Order: sequence, then structure tokens, then C-alpha cells
Amino acid sequence: MAAFPEISKIKFEGVQSSNPLAFRFYNPDEVIAGKTMKDHLRFSAAYWHTLCGDGSDPFGSGTRFYPWDNGLSGLDRSIKRVEVFFEFCEKLGSPYYCFHDRDVAAEGKTLAESNKNLDAIVKLLKERQQKTGVKLLWGTANLFGNPRYMHGAATSSNADAFAYAAAQVKKALEVTLELGGEGYTFWGGREGYQCIWNADLKREADHLAKFMHMAVDYAKEIGFQGQFYFEPKPKEPTKHQYDFDSAACINFLRTYGLQDYVKMNIETNHATLAGHTVEHELEYAASQGFLGSIDANTGDLLLGWDTDQFPTNVYETTKIMLVLLKYGGFKTGGLNFDAKVRRESFEPVDLFYAHIGGMDAFAKGLKIAAAIQESGEIAKMVKDRYSSWNSGVGAEIEAGKHSFKTLEKYILEKGEVAPNKSGRQELFENVVNRYTFPQ
Repeated sequence: MAAFPEISKIKFEGVQSSNPLAFRFYNPDEVIAGKTMKDHLRFSAAYWHTLCGDGSDPFGSGTRFYPWDNGLSGLDRSIKRVEVFFEFCEKLGSPYYCFHDRDVAAEGKTLAESNKNLDAIVKLLKERQQKTGVKLLWGTANLFGNPRYMHGAATSSNADAFAYAAAQVKKALEVTLELGGEGYTFWGGREGYQCIWNADLKREADHLAKFMHMAVDYAKEIGFQGQFYFEPKPKEPTKHQYDFDSAACINFLRTYGLQDYVKMNIETNHATLAGHTVEHELEYAASQGFLGSIDANTGDLLLGWDTDQFPTNVYETTKIMLVLLKYGGFKTGGLNFDAKVRRESFEPVDLFYAHIGGMDAFAKGLKIAAAIQESGEIAKMVKDRYSSWNSGVGAEIEAGKHSFKTLEKYILEKGEVAPNKSGRQELFENVVNRYTFPQ
């Protein structure tokens, strides 16, 4: 029996449509800047928020009780949810999905029982993937939910917790390979500290690196060739997490010799918790050669935690797509909706409204970004601002032809710097507005 019997496959109807169950901007086959929207955006539905989120928050219990869960628990509920999830993805038109191991399969009393449950569900996932054509973007392991990980997983002060996490990731890598997953994400939910007095930071960082190297080694052993991702997350639940932002993560990867194996999976809401913008995080990662995938969501700037809201701000999606287009788009990864409907949105149809809105916002952002890129207007303005580096002493510095001594001689002879150019921030913002609101 269908979980969404009153909902047909979501279609593109164009900007004039007022149908809330239709796309106004996302036309998967429309070609933008040489690629289809589907290939540019590579949308993915997150298994955990879509099916496992119940609407609970720190101040209240769950508010979402979906009909397909009625009377079911444990493995029986996990089995039913597979059917529901792929019906959702197929009707939405999501080409990919992502999951944690404990989202798709109920945890057992022992690791062996948990693995048995996971094997049973993976068989069903594989069948549904083959039937629907929906593919696995990346898999990961939940190394934060169980109390055994109260001190972290790879950075735990308890060596047994490290060992259990290693066994769990081993299995997660195996099932990701079995399902044809295109990547695997390290998400350090509790890899950090609450009190620096009781924390050995150096030892914990060493252990995290050792853990990631073990994962890389095992991937090679079993023939998993997917991309590894490291997801920056600054705080929540711990006071300080080692994967604070892109700069911290990239420094960690280079320090421990992991730079050839791991790229960034960047989330908007995590960027803001770090005091950054998502475009900063993306630009920094991409400029360093570490851009991998994106968790597409947004946060409420008036709240100090990870609210994981669906992205609807076209300015924000335009900025994201500008960075992606600038660096040639996704080589791996995609836009994964690590987002959940609000606690007050508890009907199954709300899942569709939320995803449609997010997909349309990114489609609109892509079209605006492509128009800006095609015009070359912003790029020319940036180039003009840095014109002093295109010839003369600037070009010589970049070519490595100067030292402090030669530059001192240059300035002593010149006497003073050339006049600065205006930054023209307001003009840049106006130009973006002109493309965002062309009429």
C-alpha cells in the first residue's frame, strides 16, 4: 500500500504555477551552463531527517507520528520505512539519498545483532535502488547516539569505544560498497571536549587521525573507491569539536597525511555556528582543493544551535552555486538535504513541500549564478580590483622575483604606494541584485 497515495510524481510546471506540489524552477532536464540541472545539483534526500525525525527538541517530545510507523518497532519498522522512503524519493525525483547505519536499521543488543539487522535492510535497499534508479550518494555511521560514545568515538578516553566505533565503520564501509555508494562521510558528532582540564587534545587528535587512516586502509582492502568526506561542525553538542571549520579540518588532514584521501562535506548551518558564512567555507575549501559535497540546509540566526531548516533563501543558494560554478561544479558529492521539517509540520505532505521548496531555491540560485558567470561582470570587477598584481611589481612578486630587500629598495625609490582603489562593495551587491531581480 502506498504511503503517499494522494501525491503523484512531482513535475516541473514553471514560474506561473501555483501548485504547491510542483516545481516552479527545478526542471531536471533543462541545460544550464552546459549541463542539466539534475547533473549540476545532484540532489539527495537524507534518510535520517526524512523518516527518522519525530519532531522532538530539547524542550518537548515528538510531534510526528507517521501512519506507516503505527504498531511497528525495531527491525519491522526499519523494513517498512525502506518501502516508504523510496516511494518518497521516486515521487520527488531525488536521484540520490544518504544514510547513517542506525537510521536504516534498528540497533540490536549486540554488534552482531546490529550487523544482522543492517544486512537485512541493505538487501532491501539494494532491491529498491535497482527498481527506482535512486543511488546512494554517501553512507556514514552513527558514532554519537549511543551512550557508549559519551566521550566521543575515535577521540574517546575509552579505548573500547574506539574499537567499537572501528568495527561499526568497518561494517558501514562494507554496506556502502555493497550499495554502490559514491562516498563515505566522517561526521564527528562528539569528537571534541566539554572541559579542557580533563582533555588530552594531542592524544585525541592523534587517535582521530589513526582512525581515519584505518578507514582509508580498509577501503583499499575491500576495493571501495568512493570519496571520503570530513564534515566541519564547530559545536553542538560539545563545547569545542575538532572539526570546527574547513580551515581546521584541512589543517588536520594535511598534518596527519590524509589530504590525498579526504575532502570536505560542508553544511550551511555548521558554517554559521562557526561564525562563518557557507560561501566562505565553500570558497576556502575549494581554493585549497578540498571541495567535495554539501549538506543543503540553513539555520536560524536568532538561535544558537543546529536547526537544520530547509534552504529557501535564494541569495544564499546563489552564493553557493556561484562558488560551485567557479570551481567547475561537483566532481563528487552533491546537495544533500540534511534538513528537517519544523516540529509544527507533522503531516506526510509537509515532507514534499519542504523538499520542493529547497530544490526550487537551488534551481533558481543556479540560474542566477550561471547568468552572473556568463556575463563575466563580477569577475571583471574583481580582476580590476586586483589590477596591481597583473603587471609590474605585483606580477614580479607572484613570480617569486622579489625579497624583503628588493621590495624595500622598490618602495624607497617610489616613496609611497599607488592610490588604493575603492572596494565598491555596494556596487557588487547592486549587480547581484540586478541578476536576482531582473525585472
